[in-house]
Formats: sequence, C-alpha cells, structure tokens
Amino acid sequence: MEIKILRGEEAQSYNVELEGVTLLTVLNHIKTKIDSTLTYSHGCRSGVCGSCAVRVNGREQLMCEYKPNEGDTIEPIRNARTIRDLVVDSSHLERFNTQAQAWTEGSREGNVSEEEVSSIQTQSDCILCSSCMSACPVYAVNPDFIGPFALTRVWRYVSDAREISSDAKISAVQTNGIWDCTLCGECVPVCPQNIAPAQDIQMLRTKSGMLGYQDPNMASTFGGGLDFGSGSF
Repeated sequence: MEIKILRGEEAQSYNVELEGVTLLTVLNHIKTKIDSTLTYSHGCRSGVCGSCAVRVNGREQLMCEYKPNEGDTIEPIRNARTIRDLVVDSSHLERFNTQAQAWTEGSREGNVSEEEVSSIQTQSDCILCSSCMSACPVYAVNPDFIGPFALTRVWRYVSDAREISSDAKISAVQTNGIWDCTLCGECVPVCPQNIAPAQDIQMLRTKSGMLGYQDPNMASTFGGGLDFGSGSF
C-alpha cells in the first residue's frame, strides 16, 4: 500500500506492507522501519486524547481510529501553524478558549435533574482534537474567529442550570464569535465525539437575541439598528 504524507511543501510517498491496521500503526511502522525523521503526534491510541488528528484526503480524522487505503494523502490539520510534518501548534485553543470565557464562573447549590445534566453531556465530551476548527472555512477570511471549539464550550456553560452567571460569556462571543459563523455545518461531520457546534452556535445566537444582542451585519443593513417606533412622517 502506498500513502503520501505532506511534509512542508512536498508530499512524500511511502510503501508499506500493512493491511487492516490504523493510520497510527502505519506511521509508527514508517518511523521505526523506513524514515526516523517523520514527525507526528499521538497519545492515548484510543480516540480519547485528540492529539493525533490529521487530514486524510481533505477530511479530518484521528490516526488511531482511521484505517488507511491505497493512495491516501495525509496532511496536518488546517488553521493552525505547522511545527513540523504532521505536528501543529495547538496554543490557539487556549487563546480562543480564554477569549470566549469558556469556563465555569461557579455553581449554584441545589438539585439538578438528570435531564439537565444530560443536556450538556455531549458538549462536555470534547477531546480538543481541533478537527472542527480545521474544517471551518471562516478562518480563511477571519483568522481571529473564536471558532466552533470554544463556542460549543460556551454553550455548554451557558446552558448549565448550575452556572451562576452566563451573561458575561454571551457578551464575550459577540465579536469574532457567533455572528461570524456561516452555519455551514462543516464542523459537524468531522467531530469524533458527535458534537454539533453549528447547532450550539445557533442556540447562542438565540440566547443573545433574548438578551438584546443582534447580528451586527443585520444592524448595519438597517443603518445601525432596528427602530419600529412611531416617528414623524
């Protein structure tokens, strides 16, 4: 089986006699038997840590879960600085997480129903693989976009019945946040945890509207705001 790995500006081909194994196993074989200079990241080998995310034939995959096929092309995930070969700088995750205030401000005391806990379970399962950010087309025009990863975490806390304060989080995602998302849904099918960031962002927009916020693009269309008052004619 021949696969290609993007290394810098060029794709390098490797032939391996392995079938029915994961891409991570193939890369480990290449590094130990063929080319010790090949560089990539991995951790748990169980689809839990998210550190082995790459793009295969233009789609985000976890190396420890994906089984390669003849002619596959592997490259680092997009919208992150490539350090070397398939390894990228993930510091943007922390930066956008901080910008979005995607953490708890404290919890109220009291009983919480199983239904309320279940409603935020999916968002809590994020493994920080960056696949959603890699698939997002918004970064091509706005590299400061907070992104689906951080925004779906904001929704996790905003919709938590135990959260003491959520208004500040809603305020934090108005700029380079929920209104910049195109709701294209490209982030949804690549998530290994079946999280739907586009849906969470839509819910944040609804919540924002309830608090008096509006899409700034829509506001500018109407000359800076909507006014249905009874002015003079």
